[in-house]
Amino acid sequence: MSSADGSSAYGSSGGGSGSGPNRLVDDLCWLVDIRSVTGEERELRDAIAGRLSATVEVEKVGESLVVGRRTGKPRIDLYGHLDTVPENGNLPARIEAGRVNGLGTTDMKSGLALMLAALRSEAVANGPYDVFGIFYDREEGPAAENGLDGVLDEVGHLGDAELALVMEPTDNELQLGCQGTINASVVFEGEAAHSARPWLGENAVTKAGVWLAEMHRREARDVMVEGLMFRETFVVTTASGGVARNVIPASFALNVNHRYPPDRSSKEAEQILADVCAAADRFEIVDRAPAAPIPGDNRHVERLKASGVAAVTAKTAWTDVARLALRGIPAVNFGPGEVSLAHRADESVSIEALETGWTILEQFLTTQ
Repeated sequence: MSSADGSSAYGSSGGGSGSGPNRLVDDLCWLVDIRSVTGEERELRDAIAGRLSATVEVEKVGESLVVGRRTGKPRIDLYGHLDTVPENGNLPARIEAGRVNGLGTTDMKSGLALMLAALRSEAVANGPYDVFGIFYDREEGPAAENGLDGVLDEVGHLGDAELALVMEPTDNELQLGCQGTINASVVFEGEAAHSARPWLGENAVTKAGVWLAEMHRREARDVMVEGLMFRETFVVTTASGGVARNVIPASFALNVNHRYPPDRSSKEAEQILADVCAAADRFEIVDRAPAAPIPGDNRHVERLKASGVAAVTAKTAWTDVARLALRGIPAVNFGPGEVSLAHRADESVSIEALETGWTILEQFLTTQ
């Protein structure tokens, strides 16, 4: 258990400027125990502001927070979202068998714990870079409501960063780029009739059968981009049709999610998705988020590669590196969270991974 003022009952106090193993674990448990489901981030925002205000400049932007100090040194910025998915019997935090268990431990409060450590660290403050932390809201909700755009609109100096690290779970890998994502509404139309006389109508659900069978057999396509393997997918994620058990359904609506690699523009990806769904009677793009390129010719990316990361891989998902890239801010994904455990009821992160992540991040932020 812990309190909003930073005191902790997990083994070390909430004060001081250290960032050793006990402090990292304490911070993570403290962060987890402050509930911050999407749309309810204010308490955590204010708690982090209170914890850091004695050492760095703190600016509240809506429900988000920008923390750091500008001294004229080259900029490295750390980005982490405050919110989690809804709880599922996984609060409060608990430590068990070398792991911290609880909501958001892997996605992405372990990343926030590393951000806290970096922003309090004297070695980082005295190092060769100005380091800012951007703690933002509503990442886990609809893309259009993500709080990061508002922060970037209001705080112009964030564009000065030579590299941004989005602290999403990556198993301490350096994950470059990210896939674009598109959701489309796909509708098959038929004609209603009494189920006792189906020949008088047309069943919209079974009309989609051949196409659905093709979608079921469709395999992910491996795509190599700048030496990194991305995977292109087309997946039916929701389906609804019919009004009663004795009525032939006149309409069958599905959502198709398309994930595409960064060698393709949004326009190209939308056309490919339209071709895949050509058998449908109606097709409409309902939301989209672009892919992010792999940052090219960036000395900080090369430094991070040499800082002890577990591997260098492609980000086969969408993250806010794409949102940053659209504004000309080179960005990569790096965090101690475990990808396979994100959003699960049994979400957890190993203490070893947390410590390793900090070792890598500290080296990256304190050396040239």
